[in-house]
Amino acid sequence: MQSIYWVLSWACHRKCKHCYDDRFRPYVRDALKAVVGEGQAAHEKILSNLPDDMRWTDKATGQTGRTNLILAGGELLIDGVREELFYPTLRAIKTRWGEQAPKISIQTTGDVLTPERLDACLALGVESIAIASIDDFHVGMTGEKKFRFMEDMRALMASRGVSEVSLGGEKSKKLKMPDARATRPDGPTFLFFGAQEDLWIGELWPRGRAWSNGLSNADYETNFCARWSGGKNFLHLGEAASEIAIEPDGSVYPCCLKTKAALGKLTEERLADILHSVAQLPEIQAINRGDPEAMTGDRAAFRAMSSAVDGKGRTVENMCLGCDHYFEHHLGDALKELREKRLAARQLA
Repeated sequence: MQSIYWVLSWACHRKCKHCYDDRFRPYVRDALKAVVGEGQAAHEKILSNLPDDMRWTDKATGQTGRTNLILAGGELLIDGVREELFYPTLRAIKTRWGEQAPKISIQTTGDVLTPERLDACLALGVESIAIASIDDFHVGMTGEKKFRFMEDMRALMASRGVSEVSLGGEKSKKLKMPDARATRPDGPTFLFFGAQEDLWIGELWPRGRAWSNGLSNADYETNFCARWSGGKNFLHLGEAASEIAIEPDGSVYPCCLKTKAALGKLTEERLADILHSVAQLPEIQAINRGDPEAMTGDRAAFRAMSSAVDGKGRTVENMCLGCDHYFEHHLGDALKELREKRLAARQLA
């Protein structure tokens, strides 16, 4: 894959009103141990079932690159997660692939990133750090506060030789890099992004607290499936522009938004086997084309199931809602049947 987005834990020190999954929130004491324990029990099995060759190829140009393995939460750097799950996973990645390891990227809000924790990340092989809180939704980042925070982060990164790169699309001069240096430096890098129109996603996914708080402004013309982190090209193992998402228990999804049923679990079987199996379903092929409207074979019928009432009482139309409905009422059963057949075949073998 070109990219694998792996949520290691649901534990977070924040409960942001725009978050796409209600499970991202603070946990304490036994609840924290339980939620981190899910990732502890699964991470080595997940790693063993990812491809041995963590590279991708662009068939059109011949360009090749290392898979970008993005580790995220929640927040990986908080107490109870950092030493217990995050650092052990970084060590396990090195054990699994050695010098052929994928490029390790992490996402963090940045407010818990201390010099000591940054040093530990770099020593354990982290090559890219995304500071994903540059918006007005994160408490403490509203208005000018986010820009002062960015300067503090830039100073910390500069002290460790970590170079800034750009996500692209920044409209505000305050969000742009402070100079026009090359955006492909040697060594570790960092970037800023957040939930706003010119730094990642302005419409917000119709998911989680963003949905219950009525914050998603996506309409039917907003096709998240065809965007990066959507489902487009997810079946193309080993090729450019392919990405899948993994939950802490090993559940695999074609997109970071997550369909209403998983494709399979990496604690049970190899990613290649899961993708090869589900590819036989025409609905999955439609997602792979970034065209969820084609899942039912009747575009008008799909649109009719693509509306729902959000937390503000608004009726919202979006293809993700139609995909949710179809997975819940039809495709989830087909995926379950395929999984049971695969596991039965493994037992016989």
